[in-house]
Amino acid sequence: MRHLPKHLRPRWRYLGVEIEAWPDAQITRGQFQRELYYNAQNLIGDVGSAEVDLSVFGFSFSNGDGAAVVRVRRGEVERGRAVIACIDQIDDQPVRVAVRGVGGTVRACEERYIRRPLETPEERTVAFENADRFAFVRERRIAVRTDNGFAGATDFDIE
Repeated sequence: MRHLPKHLRPRWRYLGVEIEAWPDAQITRGQFQRELYYNAQNLIGDVGSAEVDLSVFGFSFSNGDGAAVVRVRRGEVERGRAVIACIDQIDDQPVRVAVRGVGGTVRACEERYIRRPLETPEERTVAFENADRFAFVRERRIAVRTDNGFAGATDFDIE
């Protein structure tokens, strides 16, 4: 079977996506892809989901920080961004997902919008709620381990 001529091939755009979760979260590429399909179906329906055709090209996640490259059809970038914005949890783990930018090729998307290597959080003890607690510090974001899981904090919340 022959390839389609260049002018008949589908055109793609690539979204650089940032993923943030609690430090103990374990998220895989398959779980993220399944959540994309599920949210696309809920937001824009089966036909719209097929038109947008979201698929994960690159994925990395560790220590609560991650990044992905998501492929979307060229004319459907806005609907693809809307689907990604609807993701608030992956397998019952709360996450923050944000589109950092759009590129015409995978390489351009990775170079401009995906941080490599992902930062390693600093582990330290902090004073939080009048007690010494274990915390993960990433840039200016702090995840403090409490009795019920984690609590998000900033520099002003801890001593």
